[in-house]
Amino acid sequence: MSLTLSLDFEYKTTVEKLWSAITDSTKLAKWTMENDFQPIVGHRFQFRTQPTEYWNGIIDGEVLLVEEPSRLSYTWSSGETHTVTWTIQDLGDGKVNLHLEQTGISNPQALGGAKYGWTNWNAELEKLLAQ
Repeated sequence: MSLTLSLDFEYKTTVEKLWSAITDSTKLAKWTMENDFQPIVGHRFQFRTQPTEYWNGIIDGEVLLVEEPSRLSYTWSSGETHTVTWTIQDLGDGKVNLHLEQTGISNPQALGGAKYGWTNWNAELEKLLAQ
């Protein structure tokens, strides 16, 4: 069984500022994890955080799709491989929607963990965009 996480976040910002926050390695690190991400199809990268006794703290990825400034997709591999796709939509009046879809999740516990993680990270993204 493959589960999909689907979340929407709304920000008061511009499409360009939001695109930069999800594609610029330095900005991405401010709201997620240290990384060597580049928005280039085929680029292999890692997200890195403090390891634990249960996990080495590394998420491997490969960029699958870059449609600046509206869609970005990459693999997310740590034990199992998922696909993460971001879609940005200008809602007008200075509001922008960021849609996350993470596919290939194997069980409800992993789905809950992904939802918890992205929800917390997007609170950090909101702070970054407010600067």
